[in-house]
Parts: sequence; C-alpha cells; structure tokens
Amino acid sequence: MFDTLINSKNISFIFVFFQGILSFLSPCILPLIPIYISYLAGNSKKVSGDGIITYERREVFLNTVFFVLGISTVFFILGLSFTTIGRILNSYKVIISRISGIIIIFLGLFQLGLFNFGFLNREFKIKAKINFNNMNPSVAYIMGFTFSFAWTPCVGPALSSILLLASSAKTTILGNMLVLVYALGFIIPFLILGIFTTQALNFIKKNKKIVQYTIKVGGVIMVIMGLMTFTGGINNITKYLNSNNSYINEETKDKKIEDENKAENDYSDESKNEHNGSNNKDLMEAFDFSLTDQYGNTHTLSDYKGKTVFLNFFATWCGPCKVEMPHIEELYNEHNLNNDDIVIIAVSNPGGREKDMNGVKQFLKDEGYTFPVVFDESGEVFSKYNIMSLPTTFMINEYGKVYGYVSGALSKDQMESIIKQTQENK
Repeated sequence: MFDTLINSKNISFIFVFFQGILSFLSPCILPLIPIYISYLAGNSKKVSGDGIITYERREVFLNTVFFVLGISTVFFILGLSFTTIGRILNSYKVIISRISGIIIIFLGLFQLGLFNFGFLNREFKIKAKINFNNMNPSVAYIMGFTFSFAWTPCVGPALSSILLLASSAKTTILGNMLVLVYALGFIIPFLILGIFTTQALNFIKKNKKIVQYTIKVGGVIMVIMGLMTFTGGINNITKYLNSNNSYINEETKDKKIEDENKAENDYSDESKNEHNGSNNKDLMEAFDFSLTDQYGNTHTLSDYKGKTVFLNFFATWCGPCKVEMPHIEELYNEHNLNNDDIVIIAVSNPGGREKDMNGVKQFLKDEGYTFPVVFDESGEVFSKYNIMSLPTTFMINEYGKVYGYVSGALSKDQMESIIKQTQENK
C-alpha cells in the first residue's frame, strides 16, 4: 500500500529481483564466497588418473539448493512478522540469534586456522560421522538458515523495503510472490556457483596467492558477524545503514515524489473497492494501549475508533526520526490538533539508550514539538508492535485495524499520502 514500487497496473518484479542480486553483491557476502563454495563442495572432490580435480556437480548442486532453501526460509519468516506464526517465531529471535552467532564465530575461527582440523575430524567422525568434509543437504540447510541472520546489516535496508511492500500488498499470495522474487534474485548466483563449483575451486587453487587473503579476511568477517549476531550489536548496524539510506533518500526524494505519489494514488483508486467492508476482516486488530503523554493526558488507542490514527514510534537519539518530526508537527497543527478525523500520536520508550521521561519532555519542549508523545516505560507497546527499527509509523483505520506500516523517515508528502490511502481504503 505504502511502497512506491507499486504502480497503477503492476508491481515492478524486475526491480525487486535486481534488489536481490544487489544484496548478493554486498560486502558481507561477496568476500565469503570461497568459503561457502568450499563448505558446500564437501566430500564431492574427485581426482582423475591424470591428477585433474573435479567435483560431483549433482551433489554440490543439491547441497547448494538446500543452502539457499535455508536462506529463503529466513526471508519468509521475516515476511510473516505480522502473523501469529511470525510473532511466535519472533519471540525466540534472541535465542536463535545467539545460537547462530556461536556457530558463525566457530566457523570463522576454524577458517582462520585457530582450530586443529584433525581434532575436528576425530571428534565428529567417530560419533556423528559429520565433519567439514562431509557436507550433506541437512547441514547445508542449517548453514543457509544460520548465515542469513548474519547478513542482516548488509541486506537489511533492501530486504526491509521488500518486506514492507509484501506486507501491504493487495493479497497474501502477491506479498509472498514479492518475497519469492527477491529471494530468487539473491539465491540464483549461489545456484550458478553450485553448477560451476569445479571451475570456481580450480580457479581458487590456481590463484592461491591472489585469493588466499580472501579466506582470512572472510574468517575475520565471520567472527565479527558472529559476535555482533550473538550480542545483538548487528541491529545497531542495521539501524545505522537505514539511517544513512534515509538521509540519502532525502536528497533524491524531491525528484521522485511526484511520480511516487501518482503511483500511490493510482493504486489507491484501483484497490479502493477491494478494501471496503468485508476485507477489513483480513486486517489485523491494532494492539490496544493506555499511555500518558507529556501533558499528563491519557491516550487509549481504542477510544479513537472512528478516526484515522497516525502512530509514530521514535527516539530522541535517532537521526531519521529528527528529520521527520517537523513534518509530524506540521500535520498535527494542520489537522486541528487531533480534534478532527485524524489523530497523530508518537510513542517514546524512555530509559536505556533513550533519555528518561523528563529528558524526552525537555527535548520536545526545546524543539517546539507539541503533538502528543506517550511514554511506553515498560516497552510493552514497542514489543507488541514488533518495532525493529526507528522511526516506524503505523496507520490504523477507523475500525481500529492496522492498515499498514512504514519503517524509515518519511517526507510530509509521503505522510499525507499514507493518511489519504488509509482513509479512502476503509
């Protein structure tokens, strides 16, 4: 609904596909290609009588297929973030991330030569008959699933835009198709490598002096990614990259806004009837809350049924949040201070990295922001709305349903556009 990849007739699947390819070329993935190939080749190595080394193409390709299935699984899990299954899986996100972090650190240290290879063979070969030279589809699947969590900082901005588009697509099938097209763009290069493993590994062998540093650099990257995945620091990188994207987008936004708004409005007209009446049943009920703002007034979300709610999650330390806050203030004043059909509320989570409640109040006063900011001191509302990055804006329609959400800073025109879409597609 809110993403500019939607036009009046079609969704730019080609653009989404190339987003996947560009994600493959990111700095978290490209330097590690020799490592991935070596692991996936496993024990498929064959030496002919004249000493020519080849790799069993079918076996390597099968391992690669399961590797990319593991990657795709994570993409689709992320796409389920607003379903019951997605919320359940998200509740175990910390545990999964820590386990993944440990595995990645271990593999990185092993790649750096800090573990004795013979010890690993002896330990795993006797009991489980599994070692790093005995790759199989199940291990390849786990590898793909695990490494997907470590790629978050590099592919996060692109992937999040695709997931936002998928979440607001007209149908669930269309949303899943978008995730699938992105995943194809991301995993097809891996499949190509799986087909040409012999050529790739022979090239690496012949150019050891050239590519040797890549293995060590890759090991260091794996250890760093593993540590950040384990500690959660990877989320800060993702936010930083998203912040940079927001500032870059701000510079080019004026050139695109006219076309973007036209596309959004065309889509809004086309899908208006589809979201009327019965289709509201397909939207998720907004999580209710009662929180107090900087003026001491209590805001209960369910009290605003019958109105369109612009619900913004922010932090005072967040650069992109500061970029869009003046626009929110303007909208608040233009819509009669929440006395009309539009209600604007921001949510702050005092404590921790954020200022305390008094600090946030002082920030609002110093900056001259008068729109209501409610304080989620327990963090419960942030958790219920699954806030992964800041700023994030939810649009809630007159029926109290979540019509859509957007991560990242918005221009005033974009804010007005999503408000209009929410009102017209009731």
